[in-house]
Amino acid sequence: MDTITTYREIVKQVISDYAKLRPSHGNIRLDVIFDEMRDRYALMQIGWDRGRRIRGNLLYVIIENGKVIIEYDGMECGITQDLVNKGIPEHDIILAFLEESQPLARV
Repeated sequence: MDTITTYREIVKQVISDYAKLRPSHGNIRLDVIFDEMRDRYALMQIGWDRGRRIRGNLLYVIIENGKVIIEYDGMECGITQDLVNKGIPEHDIILAFLEESQPLARV
């Protein structure tokens, strides 16, 4: 398996694992969005909590130029360490939500 295919599988596995979690309150579902043609991967939250509509991104990750680019990370502990633990090297992960968008120096 080539590097990009491996990265795709890891990103999808980690996001799918997050999607199995259930919020501690409210009636909220977690939906995975995988666009392998464009290498866009997201986790969305949709539902109701305490009379308020809940919707939006929890995660948004793209793969581009051999790098895994985390555009948005709304998870409590963050997705980065999970990606590293599954085999994506730190130097191939970019935290695009930080102003100085560059490969990780240290997770």
